[in-house]
Amino acid sequence: MLRWVWPVVTLGLLGYGLHVALDVVPPDADQGNVGRILYYHVPTWIATSVCFLANLICSIAYLATRKRSPEFSLKADALAVSSAEMGVVFCFLGMATGSLWGRVAWGIWWTWDARLTATLVLWLIYVAYLVLRNVVGDGDKMRTLAAVIAIFGYCDVPLVYMTTRWWRTQHPAPVFFGGPGAGVAPNLLPALQWNIFAWLAWGILVVAIRYTAERRRQVAAQAAAVQAIEIGALEVQ
Repeated sequence: MLRWVWPVVTLGLLGYGLHVALDVVPPDADQGNVGRILYYHVPTWIATSVCFLANLICSIAYLATRKRSPEFSLKADALAVSSAEMGVVFCFLGMATGSLWGRVAWGIWWTWDARLTATLVLWLIYVAYLVLRNVVGDGDKMRTLAAVIAIFGYCDVPLVYMTTRWWRTQHPAPVFFGGPGAGVAPNLLPALQWNIFAWLAWGILVVAIRYTAERRRQVAAQAAAVQAIEIGALEVQ
């Protein structure tokens, strides 16, 4: 039942979030309609943070359980790669919406300041994580190496968040917990909140689909390995 309900709920949230962002809340007092990009730019980064955090937790869980609970560790690894894939998508969308916004607000598509550079490095780290998993091949060695990279790669997530506090950057302070002057006007907040819920729901949906596919691949690989061992044993006899 849930497999059908969740997609419907996700589509409903995305549609309602779009309606609130474009039709309900007024234009931003300073930026006008261009400021509506905020209602998608911020949710992408929140979803990115959630996905990469899930990847970190699952990577640690894999390393902690790969010896004593192989089946659980495989499930953790499947969720780790699934969340990393979605995190890479959200991170790219965050950079894309930020670039579009920056072109209008600052007159430039990109600048190599601390926030944007650290963000690009973050995206490249997780792209490398995914590439590694396809290049090295399947097995415990690949999963262990990927988990270690994921743990070290996550160190860039808090760095990205703190760049606007530690250095002077073109990018403004974070919307949430960004210090004095941060935040969103109360009359604009509903559009941001609904789209945060919508994008998180979308992320959960895609991660769940990818997790299911990855688990099927893992089970098929295990069955093939067992069959190969049995065939080898029969040939020896």
